[in-house]
Amino acid sequence: MDRGQQKKNEITEAQNYRVVKSNDLIQKSRFSLSLQEQKIILYLISKIKPEDMELYEHSFDIRDFCHVCGLDYDNGKNYKNIKDTLKTLRDKSIWVEIEKGTETTLAWISSVSITKKSGIVKIKLDDMMKPYLIQLQEKFTQFELLYTLAMKSQYSVRLYEILKSYEYRHSHVFTIDELKIRLSAENYNRFHDFQRKVIDISMREINELSDLNVVCTLIKEGRSYTKIKFSIKLKKDIGERLKTWHQIELKMGGNKKSAIETKAT
Repeated sequence: MDRGQQKKNEITEAQNYRVVKSNDLIQKSRFSLSLQEQKIILYLISKIKPEDMELYEHSFDIRDFCHVCGLDYDNGKNYKNIKDTLKTLRDKSIWVEIEKGTETTLAWISSVSITKKSGIVKIKLDDMMKPYLIQLQEKFTQFELLYTLAMKSQYSVRLYEILKSYEYRHSHVFTIDELKIRLSAENYNRFHDFQRKVIDISMREINELSDLNVVCTLIKEGRSYTKIKFSIKLKKDIGERLKTWHQIELKMGGNKKSAIETKAT
């Protein structure tokens, strides 16, 4: 096998890694991360192995990260954006509810460094994240990194993992205010704007690019919409899954062909 094919296989394998999070981290947290910040965190979590007992420092080439996410590495803007994102991410935190009425704040990562010449990043998730990511035996959710890579909205990625965590229930109802908080979308004061710029876009991307089929129903109380019900169904039909993988391939500029072939076989 030549080096080019080997690298292609490595990228495909990385795209199919599983992200595993505790349901508390998904359902009882609030944070504001950009699309790229979310993808970096998910990429790091996907590198955690089932047998890991600690959160280890991981090294990766920015070039490889770009290839995994379908970004053009040769575009200097992408390279700079990732460097800037890593710096910003180092300073961000997440609120997690540890018991009703009590929240604690956790850092996403404890350290990050970049070797400028090689483009190698060394990064470590913060140890306080360990109970939510390591040796999970119950009440956790897992999904393939692949299903978030082609999404273009930060709300789509976040809503996908939330709905995935309720997949076993087949449906879940949120108050609109609660959902805005979970998605860090409180800035949308008018419901029409929230629906059009957050919900509608997220529904389209989740249904086209993930392993879920989701239907949302708006619930009115009086004259105003106050709740949203999501009906959640896993795509089990191979035809549906092939269509989804094809959509991912199209969105990522054809970089997913080998992954689709791998899954189809």
